[in-house]
Parts: sequence; structure tokens; C-alpha cells
Amino acid sequence: QVQLVESGGGFVQSGGSLRLSCAAPGFISIASFKIYNVAWYRQAPGKQRELVAALSAGGETDYLASVQGRFFISRANDKRSVYLQMNNLKSEDTAIYRCYIARSTGKSYELWGQGTQVTVSS
Repeated sequence: QVQLVESGGGFVQSGGSLRLSCAAPGFISIASFKIYNVAWYRQAPGKQRELVAALSAGGETDYLASVQGRFFISRANDKRSVYLQMNNLKSEDTAIYRCYIARSTGKSYELWGQGTQVTVSS
């Protein structure tokens, strides 16, 4: 099954930073990747999955209220990649983070990453 490839998760102390990366598969061209909306979701044990940050093909961003001002989503279309810079991490940010991309126009198509664990110690 085709998936996005994530990296950058790990263990960090409260107040620390991590940067997650996500790469789209090679069959998605650079030109095609530009029209994808991208996002990061997370799911903590016993909790529902929640949208952490989203970045549209047009450049609009949206953040979960609890991460506003601490997390920043970005993309590098020439590398077909998505990033999530996470600063001032808190224990409540501990979760599995998954990258998601979806075409913004044309035929519907979406991909998920396999997930990367982020653990923040208090």
C-alpha cells in the first residue's frame, strides 16, 4: 500500500523542539504535488485523532488551538515534502503523528503516512 514516508519523531523533554518530515512517493510529480492540500494529524492513546495543522495548496494555514504559536507547518514543493516544526513541546503533545495529503482539484486522491511517535516527558 502506498504511503507517505515520515521521519523526525522521538523522545524530547518538555520545552524542547522536534521537526517532523514527510515525503510523497516518487510517482507524484513536483507539478502535481503543488495542488495537494497537506496536513498533520495526531492521536494519543485513548483519544480520538485530531487535526494538528493544515496547509492548503493556496498557502492558507490552520492550526489546532492548543498548538497555535508553537507548531508551524510548511512545505517544499520541489522536494514533494511537508514539515511540522514543533517548539515548546508539552507532555500533552505526546502522540503518534501522521502526515496526510489530498488533491485539491480534479480526481480525488489522498495518502497517509505510517505515523511517527512523539513522546514529551514532563
